Amino acid sequence: MKYYSTNKKAPAADLHKAVVKGLAEDRGLYMPEHIKPLPEVFFDRIDKMPFQEIAYTVADAFFGEDVDAGSLKQIVYDTLSFDCPVVKVEEDIYTLELFHGPTLAFKDVGARFMARLLRYFIRQEGKEQVNVLVATSGDTGSAVANGFLGVDGIHVYVLYPKGKVSKIQESQFTTLGKNITAIEVDGVFDDCQALVKNAFMDKELNRHMKLTSANSINVARFLPQAFYYFNAYARMKALGKADNLVVCVPSGNFGNITAALFGHRMGLPIKRFIAANNANDIFYKYLLTGKYEPKASIQTLANAMDVGDPSNFARIYDLYNGSHEKITSLISGAAYTDEQIREAMMKGYLSTGYILDPHGACGYRALKEALEEGETGVFCETAHPAKFKETVEAATGAEVEVPARLAEFMKGTKQSVPMTKDFEDFKQFLMTYASCHG
Repeated sequence: MKYYSTNKKAPAADLHKAVVKGLAEDRGLYMPEHIKPLPEVFFDRIDKMPFQEIAYTVADAFFGEDVDAGSLKQIVYDTLSFDCPVVKVEEDIYTLELFHGPTLAFKDVGARFMARLLRYFIRQEGKEQVNVLVATSGDTGSAVANGFLGVDGIHVYVLYPKGKVSKIQESQFTTLGKNITAIEVDGVFDDCQALVKNAFMDKELNRHMKLTSANSINVARFLPQAFYYFNAYARMKALGKADNLVVCVPSGNFGNITAALFGHRMGLPIKRFIAANNANDIFYKYLLTGKYEPKASIQTLANAMDVGDPSNFARIYDLYNGSHEKITSLISGAAYTDEQIREAMMKGYLSTGYILDPHGACGYRALKEALEEGETGVFCETAHPAKFKETVEAATGAEVEVPARLAEFMKGTKQSVPMTKDFEDFKQFLMTYASCHG
């Protein structure tokens, strides 16, 4: 399979290059030249298939031309050592719980898959170290850091905005050590993402060290996220509730919903999608006006969605040939203030007993407001509420139990490197650090 750039000015790449490079030479995002539809027989029997088998079928359509069957199966089955169950919240509203992985966030799926696929390619290449750069507004950093922890030949640099991720989230990637370096940037998430993108474009830096990204700009990070949408459909079909299915995705950098849209293009029978935003409502405004106008991000309770210029908009735009009409025919939007998010957490708990995290609360509220008669809604609960314990407890009055593996992270000692948002400072750090630790 060949991959082209959304900017259409870079040469096509094979999967190996697309994964190792992360970003195309023209700063565009890689897109597969073909999206293979899955056969009707797969959907006929999907409700009888276990999650890992479903995921392998989807992975084979994406990656089967480039990875041998045995290795791909092992990558998929190792990645999915945990379930992503569908849980009933109330009549006709279900949640896809994506927090059962090692760091209790949806990004565990993509990060674990990418770590294993990258290791597969590195072993083919030889011994040269690959340096993974990842910007995080919350959960990406912990998922990537833990997904790559201890993997030979890979060093991970996690860039995060100082004071703008929760203490629990921060502890999940600043306490690991080994091949993980946490970089605390004096700025917002968009500054972190800009540092990563500029690093890829800097020729001197790329001559000095091999760089790749583990943000959802990387095809190996976002495409595997399609796995759990197929699984959600299978579980809803088993319940007899898959005919008019609406999927609502809390959205920040838009990799998660983009994976769902790729699934839809492969034949996944979802009626329509809702992208739920917080106050960073750039995509929501695009849906309303047809104008995409990125802005500086605003800090909110749902911090993993605090993105003012979502990278994966370029993929959605490309997938539908830039047609606002096509995009809005399939995707609607919603945007909520912090107060509305608190209200959704409170009302959701009081009426159903289900404890929502701030991101899931956006998805739940959007479904409550947009679901039509005869439809069944599934929203993504993207992180365990314990990761936002104080916020959730203040909103709901419920005590949130902290899972044991999350409590263990909190006991570790913080190790981070303070950094300005100036690219030259970041570049000099990488050049020096890599020379000492390569």
